[in-house]
Amino acid sequence: MAKMKVAQVAKPHADFELVERDIPQPGPGAVRIKVHACGICFSDHVTKDGLFPWITYPRVPGHEVAGVVDEVGSGVTGWKKGQRVGVGWHGGQDGTCLSCRRGDFIMCQNAKITGATFDGGYAEYMVAPQEAVAAMPDGLDFAEAGPLMCAGITTFNALRHSGALPGDLVAVQGIGGLGHLGVQFASKFGYHTVAIGRGPENAELAKKLGAAEYIDSKATNPAQALQKLGGAQVILATATSSKSMSELVDGLGPNGKLLVVGAPPDPIEATPVQLIFHKASIQGWSSGIPTDSEDTMRVAMLTGVKAMIEKFPFAQVNEAYARMASGHAQFRVVIEM
Repeated sequence: MAKMKVAQVAKPHADFELVERDIPQPGPGAVRIKVHACGICFSDHVTKDGLFPWITYPRVPGHEVAGVVDEVGSGVTGWKKGQRVGVGWHGGQDGTCLSCRRGDFIMCQNAKITGATFDGGYAEYMVAPQEAVAAMPDGLDFAEAGPLMCAGITTFNALRHSGALPGDLVAVQGIGGLGHLGVQFASKFGYHTVAIGRGPENAELAKKLGAAEYIDSKATNPAQALQKLGGAQVILATATSSKSMSELVDGLGPNGKLLVVGAPPDPIEATPVQLIFHKASIQGWSSGIPTDSEDTMRVAMLTGVKAMIEKFPFAQVNEAYARMASGHAQFRVVIEM
């Protein structure tokens, strides 16, 4: 039987092992994908570091997958061999829980997670449920498409459901893996886009990405700076610092919303008075489903939104993961097969 190379986690907190396995056969309702590129996301550490007790090992992470359908299982009608596709965090739903019955598949009580529930894209081939697959537009580079499956869909989907209208003041906190895409999408949506970063070094980049204003949170109080601009309708919080998120609550305008997509472990702090007197709110947002990924890729191609990526060959997956974890990547790390 033909073999493939995979980068698996044999046990939590271990380095990736490059091993050979038999190329898997897709079962009923599943498709096999020949992986061309896979983004490395901070969220992959839930598999690498054993954050979910139900993950079985060895396990292959990777939920920013871009490739081509290689084979389809029985009962698959929506996908065909040779079709360009992607797979993101959402790996499928049970279709029977209350959330699914209401059409809110991302909130499925038994949702599958690509690279956690089943093997992901750190491999030459992977198998995914057909409902987890997103169609990829022709002309979109595989390596650039990978991060759109996670950082792209998360910022795009959060902003388009935020309630902000063209012309509204929308701030993006953090110019990193999520934030650099958030600034681009916010600008393309027609918002008065304000980027918030720590230090002056990101000011020029923020303007190139589409920000009309840049606030250096080290040099000034960012909430006060936002209020001088009229108060933010939405603040998209992407940085992994709950303290810096808490400091932005007073920057919200009337009916403003702190929209949280970054996932630090400590609590965000806000007083009832801060929320009540501005009718302000704090809301979390979790990525999306494959049709959202398709919308993300299509809009990115139409408007010129691109992930800034650093490429590594598949054999250097441990180095690539370390580069991502260092916080110094500009801005997304992608392995190519």
